[in-house]
Amino acid sequence: MSNEEQISQPQEALTPAQRVRNDWRSLVEKVSYKAIVNNIPFLAFIALLCVLYISNSHRAIDMQREINAQNKILKELRWKYMDTKSQLMYVKTETQVIRNAEKLGLKPSLLPAYKIKK
Repeated sequence: MSNEEQISQPQEALTPAQRVRNDWRSLVEKVSYKAIVNNIPFLAFIALLCVLYISNSHRAIDMQREINAQNKILKELRWKYMDTKSQLMYVKTETQVIRNAEKLGLKPSLLPAYKIKK
């Protein structure tokens, strides 16, 4: 018998557990030192992509926090604007104008307004 026949016979009679061990051995051979050294540029590229991904996610989180803070400030300013606007509308009412004018000594005219013609 030649070596080829001896090698082929045990492979045919392998149990499932032996097949799994052989698969692991072939995987370990593929992930050997030489394979890692040959793939260093690819691994460096993958590491760079991971760093960029992490950086981008941190930047997105910071941007979202800033947007939330700006929205809160905007909401407060909007409430302040509406409050000031309602106060101005109250001060511009006719009764408030008359009250403020009385403090200065002015009285409303009892005659309606008319146009002077030349």
